[in-house]
Amino acid sequence: AQTPQQRKANAKFAKVEEEKRGKPVQLKKREKQKSPYGPAVLALMAFVVCGGVIFEILRIWF
Repeated sequence: AQTPQQRKANAKFAKVEEEKRGKPVQLKKREKQKSPYGPAVLALMAFVVCGGVIFEILRIWF
């Protein structure tokens, strides 16, 4: 059994919770994640990784 005071407090709490329902939670804006390496470094790494394969294919064909 609830006391009238507890019933009033529960109703107030339920009203506040109902108002919150459906509203988006405010999230901290996430900054766009930047690569620590520039495009030149990435191109060099791609050449190092894939260049060997390309040179081997050219060596086999010619």
